[in-house]
Amino acid sequence: MHAKSMVQVGLLIGIAAVLHIVESWLPLPLPLPGAKLGLANVISLVAIVCFGWRQALYVSVGRVLLGSVAGGVFLGPAFVMSMSGALGSLLVMDYAWNHWRPCLSIVGISVLGAFVHNSLQLVIASQLVSNNGIFWYLPWLTLFALPTGIGTGLCAAVFFERSGSFLDWNKNLEA
Repeated sequence: MHAKSMVQVGLLIGIAAVLHIVESWLPLPLPLPGAKLGLANVISLVAIVCFGWRQALYVSVGRVLLGSVAGGVFLGPAFVMSMSGALGSLLVMDYAWNHWRPCLSIVGISVLGAFVHNSLQLVIASQLVSNNGIFWYLPWLTLFALPTGIGTGLCAAVFFERSGSFLDWNKNLEA
């Protein structure tokens, strides 16, 4: 990876980590324990589109590591759930971006990522508590994933629309 690319990915990691931390401070007026808006996933989408899956992986792992250390949950259940959701949604969103893009917009890809993120977190939670009854929570999380995924996708779309110079970062590496 070029030095310029490392700086850019480092910047994305920092932004995503700050969003991850700030989001943990926001109380949601919903009766859904653990539900979050997914603000840091905007940065994961940006990384997928601008740099590809490998650098997006650095961004996702870096943000979960930094956010978990700062939040005091490093290597705890919340860390494991966050990391599994981040990695699973990253892989699915990258696949969708590379294979389904003509049929699926950035908003659709984001909704797909939100659903996968929530689903994987439930799988991990069911393993942690040794109870499959937790999957009754899936319909509610799916309903929550729809507006949050749309919001995250719209934020990413606005970012791409307004930041042409950022999108040229990767192209400028060869120059």
